[in-house]
Amino acid sequence: MGLEIEQPCVQLSNIAVCDTHGENSPYFAGWKAYDENPYHHLTNTSGVIQMGLAENQVSFDLVEKYLEEHPEDYNGFRENALFQDYHGLISFRTAMASFMEQIRGGRAKFHPERIVITAGATAANELLTFILANPGDALLVPTPYYPGFDRDLRWRTGVNIVPIHCNSSNNFQITPQALQAAYKEAESMNMKVSGVLITNPSNPLGITIQRQVLEQILDFVSQKNIHLISDEIYSGSVFSSTEFVSVAEILEARNYKDAERVHIVYSLSKDLGLPGFRVGTVYSYNDKVVTTARRMSSFTLISSQTQQFLANMLSDKEFTEKYIKINRERLKKRYEMIVEGLKSVGIECLRGNAGLFCWMNMSQLLKESSKEGELEVWNVILKEVKLNISPGCSCHCSEAGWFRVCFANMSEETLEIALERIRKFMAKRIRTKKE
Repeated sequence: MGLEIEQPCVQLSNIAVCDTHGENSPYFAGWKAYDENPYHHLTNTSGVIQMGLAENQVSFDLVEKYLEEHPEDYNGFRENALFQDYHGLISFRTAMASFMEQIRGGRAKFHPERIVITAGATAANELLTFILANPGDALLVPTPYYPGFDRDLRWRTGVNIVPIHCNSSNNFQITPQALQAAYKEAESMNMKVSGVLITNPSNPLGITIQRQVLEQILDFVSQKNIHLISDEIYSGSVFSSTEFVSVAEILEARNYKDAERVHIVYSLSKDLGLPGFRVGTVYSYNDKVVTTARRMSSFTLISSQTQQFLANMLSDKEFTEKYIKINRERLKKRYEMIVEGLKSVGIECLRGNAGLFCWMNMSQLLKESSKEGELEVWNVILKEVKLNISPGCSCHCSEAGWFRVCFANMSEETLEIALERIRKFMAKRIRTKKE
């Protein structure tokens, strides 16, 4: 860390010394390998290609063009510099509510007064966890799930994650039986279940949750008198808007019965490819949750300059309609490119319809069907093939041999190079097996 200082035995807090952040996961180890030797098409062609980061760069040129054409969006310096109301700019909350409706095909309504602004979805999920659960309580989360949840939901809150085990027999769909089993498991460990957290579309599967399944989950949380957090970050990154069903649609159809237990997390990081802007929201139908979240959001505010810029951009319907259409087309093309490329060398993927990644099945390459066998293949792909992909065990998948591969965080040329590396890797494996 630069200056070397003798480290005395000074005590730190329990949070500082615990390991629930999850940095020892292969998910983060892959990031480190990439950071130490990143691929560059000119200066480091043998470096590690980052396929573990769910980042949307396929339509960033559209945002850049908007910025060039609308430099006036950065006006109002004095007003923005002095604004510090943790409710957020009403113009931004109004524009955000409108965009959330638009990205969902206009099939759900969102009201600005129920929007709480946070510094990204990470902060939104943690904030809701603090509000809905006490230390030692449990949240039920379907597997496989985003590795960062181990940090976001657990590290500072002291809340536990109990997995809802899903498997490939039904394409990893959540079932009532799996929900009930997870609830009983939490009870057997003397944990109070405070809620269920789902991601829609599923991360890392890249598939949308069916309406029937969402209705079953709503029935379950109602029966158990617990909460539902619906993390709908990728709602715009769906190849067809008709394939995505928001929990908000179902609540409207039910005349908002039990709506007070439902809370939606949304972010612009994936839909607009703006992770560095750190823009997230909590949308809750519970008045007390909204009030408390607003009080707590003072720890996770977005700069007023960012709010003003995005308020203008999201209010430009001509731009947002064009962006949504082109972004979906490009993501679908990129998805088909990687799925067909993998299929040509004998690697099948779970058929997806959303997201920035695919769920790749390489179980045929495992010497043994176990976490150890999976990590052996992952280690070879990371260190020899120089691709950072996420092993299924880092996503708490109960079946060995699945990997999450992100395809939207690089150019098509780089993706072609990554596929070529996989082709050579598979050819070598086949030759070795024959010998």
